[in-house]
Amino acid sequence: MHPRTAPLALTLLLATAPAPALAGTDAASLRVDGINQPATTEGMAARIRAQVLLDRARFSPGEIDGLAGSNQRRAVRGFQSARGLEVTGELDAATWDALNADAAPALVDYTITEADVAGPYRKVPDDMMAKARLETLGYASIDEALGERFHASPELLRQLNPRADFARAGTSIKVPNVAGLPALPKAARVVVDKSDSTVSLVDAAGKTYAQFPASSGSERDPLPIGQWEIKAVIEDPTYHYNPKLFWDADPSHGKATVAAGPNNPVGVVWIDLSKPHYGLHGTPEPRSIGKAQSHGCVRLTNWDALAVAAAVDASVPVVMQE
Repeated sequence: MHPRTAPLALTLLLATAPAPALAGTDAASLRVDGINQPATTEGMAARIRAQVLLDRARFSPGEIDGLAGSNQRRAVRGFQSARGLEVTGELDAATWDALNADAAPALVDYTITEADVAGPYRKVPDDMMAKARLETLGYASIDEALGERFHASPELLRQLNPRADFARAGTSIKVPNVAGLPALPKAARVVVDKSDSTVSLVDAAGKTYAQFPASSGSERDPLPIGQWEIKAVIEDPTYHYNPKLFWDADPSHGKATVAAGPNNPVGVVWIDLSKPHYGLHGTPEPRSIGKAQSHGCVRLTNWDALAVAAAVDASVPVVMQE
């Protein structure tokens, strides 16, 4: 099979995640000095700080949203285990001490550029046949583009910058300090854990040094348990859609090729496995990760999928476990 062909990877939103409910948040709780202050350990400001620091420590909370959800708990548990702390999933004093060893500010300034404003941006249709008619599957808005760049929900970026004009080049906004993190070391193996909805990078000594939330499989399309080889890593993949491979496909659909782009059904990277039709890949719906099921493949946020892709090659086994 050509490595760009990923017919079983289309997102299956069996448990669609709601948009973060940020509108009623007390603006004072999101003051930058509070989020950047190590003494902040309670409330939404503390959760934003923790999620940024977890991301910087490479124990990803997925989309940074300031909410105390399942992805934050997964990230905290993974970080605690890696640091030899009691594994509770809670932001206790010992965990804060370990996180605050990173003295970098959680939020930094970013100046919106002419290229940011120009896009181009275009609404992405839901229908697969309509997607296939587009020349590229780019971002729908500057909010989405900046959200992916800084690993944050668009709603949170707006909440952090309530008076900012995102459509004007030169506007300064506050963003999570996660851009430009160093590449991760090459993994000895990748572990996909169905029970915890995570993908972990493990070194030769058996230590997990990075962890990411993931959606993997469903009752109809279960995760293929076992050890698999990586056949290829393809950035900016096209997507070859075959409705005959989907139990829930629209009967009026035919085969189609969907152009590359961050809103491609498999996102910005495809890690092809020796199990036919299966791979690890990105997603156009980062907020669904860890909260929705898939057609068998392993979905991550686009930025986490890129981090995994940079740490693997054909010599790295992928272990899928219950």
